[in-house]
Amino acid sequence: MARPPPLPGVSLKRQLLLWLLLPQLVLWLTGGVLAWRVALENGERGIDQSLTQSVKALARQIKPIGDGLLVDFPKAAQDILEQDPADRISYMVSSPPGRFLLGNAQLPPPPADKAQAEPGEAVLYAGVVDERPVRVVSLEVDYGSPGSKQRLRVQVAQSLTVRERIAHELLEKILLPMGLMGLVLSALVYAGVLRGLRPLKRLEAEIELIGASPQPGHAPLPSGALSTAPQEVHSLASTINRLLAAVAKGQVKEKQFLNDAAHQLRTPLAGLIGQTDLALHEMQDSPARERLIKVRAAAQRSAHLVHQLLQLARSETTVELQPLDLPGLAREVARDWTARALAAGVDLGYEGEEHLKLQGNALLLREALSNLLDNALHYAGPGSMVTVRVRPLTTTQVELSVEDNGPGVPEEQLPHLLQRFWRGSEKAGGCGLGLAIVEEIAQRHRGQAFAQALQPHGLQVGLRLPLDQGLSTGP
Repeated sequence: MARPPPLPGVSLKRQLLLWLLLPQLVLWLTGGVLAWRVALENGERGIDQSLTQSVKALARQIKPIGDGLLVDFPKAAQDILEQDPADRISYMVSSPPGRFLLGNAQLPPPPADKAQAEPGEAVLYAGVVDERPVRVVSLEVDYGSPGSKQRLRVQVAQSLTVRERIAHELLEKILLPMGLMGLVLSALVYAGVLRGLRPLKRLEAEIELIGASPQPGHAPLPSGALSTAPQEVHSLASTINRLLAAVAKGQVKEKQFLNDAAHQLRTPLAGLIGQTDLALHEMQDSPARERLIKVRAAAQRSAHLVHQLLQLARSETTVELQPLDLPGLAREVARDWTARALAAGVDLGYEGEEHLKLQGNALLLREALSNLLDNALHYAGPGSMVTVRVRPLTTTQVELSVEDNGPGVPEEQLPHLLQRFWRGSEKAGGCGLGLAIVEEIAQRHRGQAFAQALQPHGLQVGLRLPLDQGLSTGP
């Protein structure tokens, strides 16, 4: 019989318990049925032996006298046989066989296949008396002289109530210990399954820790945590480690390619912008000036994209965290962007707490805040207000954000705002990487980036960082 495939979505613990406890239940029920049948057979065998002895003893009490019969069956013995109505023993004497002489005339005769039994041979069969099942034994005896022999039949019947009572007693004595053993075995199976799955729980916890790591591909599963695990779990852990190593290798190659490509593109783009500026200076009244202005704008966008790619590659590397004053860093970055804000017609300000220290990387946090400010100044528009804010959320978390009262972003687009190369506006100058870099930097600090709409209009984007960081997020 082929084993059915495991159901999708069913836990391994449930499947193990099902396949271990279900056969036990089937065996327990089968054992109960067999025990019941054995008890009935033993009870019937005891009744048959008792009835056989009784019919032979009764036959010995019947003696021929002349042309008649003397049944030496005391009244006291008859009373003893018939005193229990629920388990009474009935008898009948007939001669010739079937012609009632003495006893209970309701006893059924032997069936046709057993009616021709030899004299002295006890015949056992089932019957019904007073609508109750009984067990009957029949014994035929010859009497008289050799020339004029006659035959009589002696029958004794007993109710099957005693057989059922014996069967119930035997069943209780058998099934009660079996039930207790089944409960103990079920508890042992359940405890064994939980203990056997414990290494998988530890493996799950280790994988969750690696998934929360800034660079999961660089954190293999520790072998010490699975030292007592079965061989199959070690094999699974080894396979996962090989997969993580392959992922890490692919990440290294991707970052190296991104870094090399950005470096190679930055120099020629800078030269292109410089040559374009010189050409524009020399061609004040040339008809080609308008085209050169478009070429310079395209080159500047490309240079901005290369710079963003370099920032992204830098943010995805392992970083060392050091104690720093977050409000001081935020004020310093805001001062650096004041001139650009004035040139763009934007009112830039700072609000926040003082002396909030955390473990972080000043270079990356400066890049993140610069990207947020660049994004706000670019999309908020002239006449808007942009605020850099630092505030504690809880005793273990701080928020660094930039908010503006510009047009903002529709609610349905907010979940996509932190994705790479996704842009919520067709306004020129962006490449869709600035906020993705902020997200990467937040993850390097074991925090998270967020974006939310302001009322009546505007946008707030920032980082939520923990205040209890370790000294390094590296492997």
